[in-house]
Amino acid sequence: MASKPAALGLACKEPAWLRLCLIGLTIAFLGLFLFLPLITVFAEALRKGIGAYFESFNNPDARSAIYLTLLTAGISVPANVVFGLAASWAIGKFDFKGRSLLITLIDIPFAVSPVISGLIYVLLFGLQGWLGPWLIRHNLQVIFAVPGIVLATIFVTFPFVAREVIPLMHEQDTDEEQAAISLGASGWQTFRRVTLPNVKWAVLYGVILCNARAMGEFGAVSVVSGHIRGQTNTMPLHVEILYNEYNFVAAFAVASLLALLALVTLGFKTILAWKIRQSAGAAGEAA
Repeated sequence: MASKPAALGLACKEPAWLRLCLIGLTIAFLGLFLFLPLITVFAEALRKGIGAYFESFNNPDARSAIYLTLLTAGISVPANVVFGLAASWAIGKFDFKGRSLLITLIDIPFAVSPVISGLIYVLLFGLQGWLGPWLIRHNLQVIFAVPGIVLATIFVTFPFVAREVIPLMHEQDTDEEQAAISLGASGWQTFRRVTLPNVKWAVLYGVILCNARAMGEFGAVSVVSGHIRGQTNTMPLHVEILYNEYNFVAAFAVASLLALLALVTLGFKTILAWKIRQSAGAAGEAA
């Protein structure tokens, strides 16, 4: 395999017209599918002025949607961090029966449509579902309520932390953990002071991806929410309702808030990716 400097050298030998065409094609693609939609969202949101833009967020339904989105992300992301760390630690540090099955189960949300996953929750917890009669008898509601939205969001987002941490855990050996245990550290102390610091950047990277998906999830949440205004609508669902009602300024205003959150997430993701590359380079030089 050619080294990176050699590959760069070969790339520089390509004709100038070819390099310019590739650069132009990339810029055109980004402009058409990324920058133009973003500009359109903010332009439509501000079409009637800054006052109308901020007035869109004074609506109680809009505030409820924002609150529910933040609440759902605030519950699902920590839950997935706990699960992702536990699964990564088990898969990366231990060899046991069912290890391949566990890895496959973690990847299921990537293979199943979010709408199908939401339908599964309806069939399980709905009025005519397997657990529906029991929930009714105990005056508990999951579907068309906040618990169903949280459960659906957890399902579609739980691979992100695990999938970022598992490869790093797998690459690292257990020498440091064994040394800590031999010096008298407990299992929790070993995990907190040895294992976790070695994967902290990967965990944060997974948290950012998980949070972005949690706030922007539409398919699964749409199935289990019931679209009850002011109660079970998250921001993406609220945008859909406003757009269908031809309230374009308010719809694009809420959409612009989601876009801003996505841009902030992208910024953090870029910084963390740079940190991870730095950490990997420092580890390589130390080795």
